Amino acid sequence: RVQLVESGGASVQAGGSLRLSCAAYGYSVDNYCMGWFRQAPGKEREGVAFIASGGNTIYADSAKGRFTLSRDNAKNTLYLQMNSLKSEDTAMYYCAARANAWCVWADREYGYWGQGSQVTVSS
Repeated sequence: RVQLVESGGASVQAGGSLRLSCAAYGYSVDNYCMGWFRQAPGKEREGVAFIASGGNTIYADSAKGRFTLSRDNAKNTLYLQMNSLKSEDTAMYYCAARANAWCVWADREYGYWGQGSQVTVSS
């Protein structure tokens, strides 16, 4: 069965960096769209970055220039490198997969989810 296992969440100071990992089981990461969502307290879940089966990546405006999404097909793992972190990046981050080669922003289109990783950025 499909399973996504996240790691890497932590507390950091503003300006710092973190790398989130999402190990996938039950399918090959290069067959599906995969990405990261985040949800801050009191806010709706929002898309952060996605990678299509073919490798094309898209980023939310808030992530452009600071976050880098990558995929290691050999390790079947997705990564989100986050640099220049800001307090507004504080949220629970979720890895997600969509059983389709292409990515969309709507979270309801993603059928597989990780358990969530807390990222807390203090100023």
